[in-house]
Amino acid sequence: MSEDEVRLVEAVRPRPRAERSRRRRLAISPRHVLKIGQLVKRAARMRGGGTAFPGLVVEKIDPGFLSRVLSTLPEGVVVVTGTNGKTTTTKMVVELLRASGLRVVTNRTGSNFTRGVIAGLLDTLDQDGTLKADIAVLELDEAHAVLFIQDVAPRYSLLLNVTRDQLDRFGELDYTAGLLESVALATLEGVVLNRNDPLVRRVADKLSPSVGLCYFGFDDSLKETFLSDHDLYGTSDLDQSAAPRIRSTDVILAGLHQKTATFAYGSERQPPLELGIDGIHNALNAAAALSLVRMILGDKVDTALLRQALRGVRPAFGRGESIDINGSTLEIVLVKNPASFRLALNSYELRTATTMIAINDSYADGRDTSWLWDIDFRALGPVALVSGVRAHDMALRLQYDEIEPAQVEPSLSKALDELLRAEGPKRIYCTYTAMMALRGLLGSITGLERID
Repeated sequence: MSEDEVRLVEAVRPRPRAERSRRRRLAISPRHVLKIGQLVKRAARMRGGGTAFPGLVVEKIDPGFLSRVLSTLPEGVVVVTGTNGKTTTTKMVVELLRASGLRVVTNRTGSNFTRGVIAGLLDTLDQDGTLKADIAVLELDEAHAVLFIQDVAPRYSLLLNVTRDQLDRFGELDYTAGLLESVALATLEGVVLNRNDPLVRRVADKLSPSVGLCYFGFDDSLKETFLSDHDLYGTSDLDQSAAPRIRSTDVILAGLHQKTATFAYGSERQPPLELGIDGIHNALNAAAALSLVRMILGDKVDTALLRQALRGVRPAFGRGESIDINGSTLEIVLVKNPASFRLALNSYELRTATTMIAINDSYADGRDTSWLWDIDFRALGPVALVSGVRAHDMALRLQYDEIEPAQVEPSLSKALDELLRAEGPKRIYCTYTAMMALRGLLGSITGLERID
């Protein structure tokens, strides 16, 4: 460790209360704040992780760091939020904007609290603390997005959906919808809404006339493919008015067959496009990304270029990610609530594989796992292993759908070792912290890129 780095660590060392109170009056320069954050990030990597911890340190010593840094961007800040699809949609938006010539910064690890955003920006700042970019595209957790907008007003925002998720955190759907509404109302220039989600589309009525509005969604012919919680459970107190009229600025998923999607810009149907990413839900995420990018680029949009770029987008880590292990594929599929698990099962039902399900109940997963009882697993087929903290709960749930797991192994490392002994394609459906742990284990075997 260099002499400068030692001094920086000394600057943030815990001190007696009297000394701390004296030091509160001493300002730390932005340049030193940046160096402290980068030092902490290097130390966290050496210890084996810590996605958001460097951001937390910076946030504590300089609460205005994030707003000050982001205010330097000439094209402003874009916020992507909602229950499902944030990481993949953000990745699509980033790649489409980069293909269009913009320099983009993002929180690529999917750490979507404000501290995670700060941590993600640390490596993209020059020595003076200026971002080397034109625009920031940030995935934000629904609750933390409300904290973010208190310091940074987004220029554009995309509201994906509202479904039941982490009931211990969010409770009722109306509460989550209120969080997304706050983000939309703080947006300066343009908002993209999901026209098929009644809790999202009703935000349009509260937007200022000076704020642009676009929609994304799916054609009526695909309604059975994208059944929502509202459709499945007949929630009667939701706004069941018809979806808004489709305008030329909207992007609609008009057709879908396996990985081939057909999009329409308003009523103008585009040629079919084979996506480079699996999952029926990701075709809808692509419609959302296209709608947002078209709004951002305006007259500068190049339709042919966007098609080419979208074709090349690959899965975000753990979201249908496919890994080659000794000539066989292993797919990692993130599941986090009834809607995401149902769509994942529908996406892969035609592709057989040795299956493992790994369920954890850490804070990032949601402590309440009762959502597992709202999924129909009968079409899943044989399950080789269930694992994770709630392995026995998952095994019990499967038994009620007459599926008997071949093995129940709470240890993720032991379960993964057992799965890898199987021949042929393999697939793991897993919650967030289980996915991160499994990727870490796979990294030591395959050289898989580390996301920390």
